[in-house]
Amino acid sequence: MKKALFNWSGGKDSSFALYRVLQDDAYEISGLLTSFNKSNQRVSMHGIHQGLIEEQARQIGLPLHKLMLPENLGMEAYNTYMEQELSEHKEKGICTGIFGDIFLEDLKEYREEQLKKIGLNAEFPLWKESTSALSKAFIEVGFKAVVVSVSGQKLGESFVGRLYDESFIEDLPQGVDPCGENGEFHTFVFDGPIFEAPVSFNIGETVERTYDLPDNDDSHSFRDDSDQPAQCLYWFLDLEI
Repeated sequence: MKKALFNWSGGKDSSFALYRVLQDDAYEISGLLTSFNKSNQRVSMHGIHQGLIEEQARQIGLPLHKLMLPENLGMEAYNTYMEQELSEHKEKGICTGIFGDIFLEDLKEYREEQLKKIGLNAEFPLWKESTSALSKAFIEVGFKAVVVSVSGQKLGESFVGRLYDESFIEDLPQGVDPCGENGEFHTFVFDGPIFEAPVSFNIGETVERTYDLPDNDDSHSFRDDSDQPAQCLYWFLDLEI
């Protein structure tokens, strides 16, 4: 059985991918790896507090490996931090990194390339599956999740804080992926078949944030013909421990 490290975000795709892997005898999962912003101790992508990710790991029964990253970290520096972290795991017998990505080809290629540099394989248990089918299967097997961030370009503020259930999926506008694979929304999973018990949390405030897109960003959907920098609006739900 191959030893693998699971790249954990705390969201539904990670949870369902881990669920699949744990049902397969091909890999021994040595632990979960999550990157945090060192200054605020939160997951950079969706702002979940470190304590909630730690509680997820406890209820799953796997060690959590925390990669604490400086704020405003560039991609080159990020790659260096990640390479150092993964090299340490490789020395302990890890041969594979597992991810919950579904269909973003450039992200898959990036992950494969970075792991290949240090002699690790990359596996994607959900790759190229129907996101409509995956969203239904996630709910049917008993997972429960809350929507913790949404893109204002795709969804309204009212979608933040909702449970990820059949009603949520039915209300998604046309063109929004039911798994949020294009970054339309992110979730926090608090219960399901991989958990010994539900993760407790309290609903905090909803925060609005606007980010400038870099000049080299290729996302034309966020741009107009003005000379002003393109911006992305996001709403984040603060979950309290």
